[in-house]
Amino acid sequence: MGEDMVGLTGRVTGTVGPGLVGEVIVRIRGGAEHFLAYPALGGERIETGRVVTVVEYQPPRTVYVTAAYDS
Repeated sequence: MGEDMVGLTGRVTGTVGPGLVGEVIVRIRGGAEHFLAYPALGGERIETGRVVTVVEYQPPRTVYVTAAYDS
């Protein structure tokens, strides 16, 4: 996994934001997996249901995301 996570899109299933441990579901390896998620931009708050882009991956199950503005 690792580097191939960066650039993938996912959907927020638990609000991502400052002081929050959010959750996103990402389609990977022929399925969908849940990851703990933090905002890549410090003050960004991303609500449940929004589409996000993975900008950093930290094994085993943590990603940093930004809102995908085409959602």
